[in-house]
Amino acid sequence: MTHSLYSKFILGYLLFGLLGFITIATLSSQMTYQYLIEEKSDAMYDEANLLASSYSDIYQGKNVNFSTANPQLQAVATYLDASAWVLDNRGSVVAETSPGSHVGTVVSGFDPTAAGNHSYMVGKFFNMFGENTLSVLAPITGNFNTYGYVVLHMPMSQVQRKRDQILNIVYVTSGVLFILSLIILLVFTNTVFFPLKKITAGAMEYADGNLAYSIKLETSDEMGYLANTLNYMSSELNKMEEYQKSFIANVSHDFRSPLTSIKGYLEAILDGTIPQELYSKYFNIVISETERLNKLTEGMLTLNSLDSKGFLSRSNFDINRVIKDTAAAFEGICNAKNIVLDLTFTTDVLMVYADLGKIQQVLYNLIDNAIKFSRDDSVIYIQTLIKYEKVFVSVKDTGAGIPKDSIKKIWDRFYKTDISRGRDKKGTGLGLSIVKEIIQAHGENIDVVSTVGVGSEFIFTLPKATNL
Repeated sequence: MTHSLYSKFILGYLLFGLLGFITIATLSSQMTYQYLIEEKSDAMYDEANLLASSYSDIYQGKNVNFSTANPQLQAVATYLDASAWVLDNRGSVVAETSPGSHVGTVVSGFDPTAAGNHSYMVGKFFNMFGENTLSVLAPITGNFNTYGYVVLHMPMSQVQRKRDQILNIVYVTSGVLFILSLIILLVFTNTVFFPLKKITAGAMEYADGNLAYSIKLETSDEMGYLANTLNYMSSELNKMEEYQKSFIANVSHDFRSPLTSIKGYLEAILDGTIPQELYSKYFNIVISETERLNKLTEGMLTLNSLDSKGFLSRSNFDINRVIKDTAAAFEGICNAKNIVLDLTFTTDVLMVYADLGKIQQVLYNLIDNAIKFSRDDSVIYIQTLIKYEKVFVSVKDTGAGIPKDSIKKIWDRFYKTDISRGRDKKGTGLGLSIVKEIIQAHGENIDVVSTVGVGSEFIFTLPKATNL
């Protein structure tokens, strides 16, 4: 059987109250009882000593007369709410406060040292009482002799009654504090239990696949932070799920199109629809489509490798030289379209610290894109410069440009603008995704500035070479 956190907290709270009450009842009772005994015995002992001191004056002569001291004995007994005796040195009661019935009685087994190192004794005072009493003794001395003792008695029931009165106050105070402590329970309920139930309900919704569910919790404490974190997590997971669906759809589309073409041409060749003299033409189309599939597969593998950490192999190299070598690879296509690659460098040699192969891929993809979307007889500008301890590389074309609503989407995998779909029949939609992944893996940034009908400029940064 499972118990909720709230029920456990309530159980712990009630257990705390019960154990607290038992502890207070036990310790307070014992401590109060002992304190009252000490307090009463000290007061009685002080008064008994005063009486003994005044009685010692009686023994200055040979005649012993307690009648003159009885009023003082009675006054002390009344003040302390106790009974008072005067014993001679043999233990016989010679004086007593009224009502008295022990005068002339000898205390059997009387021993003034029975209290030991205490100033009092608790008991029936050598069986002289039917109930326990608190008794103190003070010797009556004179001329270096002990003539008797002043004994004060207080029933222990009186001490217990006083203790109970004090404990009643303690119990009432403890009860009030326990009721006030319910505020803690109320605070826990509102700040922990209810928010936790909402968070748990949200987690169950996420587990059931409802990633659009939002936890409504308007607090700025740790619970609110946790709820906002879970909401953000669910939002990101929801975006990832939508991305995965889009990814699968795009992959399926981009694979299906060339496969359909290949299948169609091969079937047409086999059933004789395509005459033999055209085989060469359509075989070249099939090869082109397979190259497109191969390029798409390589792009996906590249992105997969970029998703893992630690794939970079950095070194110092001349970025200007890499740009020249990469641009040279496009000489044929540029000549065919009469496009000029204008290279502008601030210095002859510009060393950077990066992965040479990956940066070559970035430059290849950016220049390739610029050529695809540039008009014939146009210029593509490639520049490098140093600014703020960073190396900036710019690839700028004067082509079709990118629509404003597509600027943020061009980095998405498989995304193609409407313009690109009309021009780039063989593109995979992975080039700019790969570019961004590589630059970000270097801890750098890439940005684009574009105007439809004017052109686009891609700018990325690289760290300067180290230990030169």
